[in-house]
Amino acid sequence: MVENYSKIFSGNLGISLEMEVYGHWGYPILAFPTSLGRYSQNKDFNLIAAAAPFIESGKIKIFCIDTIDSLSFYNESLLPSQRIHNYALYDKFLNEELVPQILNECNTQKLGVAGCSFGGYHAANYALKHPDKTKYLFSMGGAFDIKPRLDGFYNEEVFFNNPLDFLLNANDANLWQLKIALGTSNEDFCKDSNIQLSHILHQKSIPHWLDIRSGLAHDWPAWCRMFPDYLAQIEN
Repeated sequence: MVENYSKIFSGNLGISLEMEVYGHWGYPILAFPTSLGRYSQNKDFNLIAAAAPFIESGKIKIFCIDTIDSLSFYNESLLPSQRIHNYALYDKFLNEELVPQILNECNTQKLGVAGCSFGGYHAANYALKHPDKTKYLFSMGGAFDIKPRLDGFYNEEVFFNNPLDFLLNANDANLWQLKIALGTSNEDFCKDSNIQLSHILHQKSIPHWLDIRSGLAHDWPAWCRMFPDYLAQIEN
């Protein structure tokens, strides 16, 4: 499998972020790590191995990017207003800097996003906020409400980075073209959050797959079983 490491400077954030890319060609999937995880986490916990047949055949190319959890939601030394502002800048980095670069490299107009646990939040927030650049959303064990990480603080930046809030009023026609899989299980402590997001999607008649499985914990072995099933839905 072809692997390429890079470091990308973000003008919006004023810092460099690390990224590992897996595959020589294929439909682009932007993958996020779990809470405070690094760009290498999806490989370290075998999610990349689970996707290997799709990568090696040239069906997909996976871009594993760092997040800034330690500078945003998980940095309690910062004021909540600064945590969410930093994350809003990260969203700008994704939408204005990284994603256009990926789309250009892969010669496509849209990409897929994926993530496990808190990575599922990152994926859902990007896809539902920017459906003009997104075709696939694969969340595994995700939770989609970031308000509990902001100590009661709420402003416009919170609203527009909290899918359970902004999706209610969203009307971009691209939302109804998204291919969405929300993976969870009866044993997953994030199941209720997936059901809540599914309810909103149902209210808006946005097609999606709420995939509730049995006997799987909120952990990597479960997500590694789900991921290939979702990748099989990709149409090049």
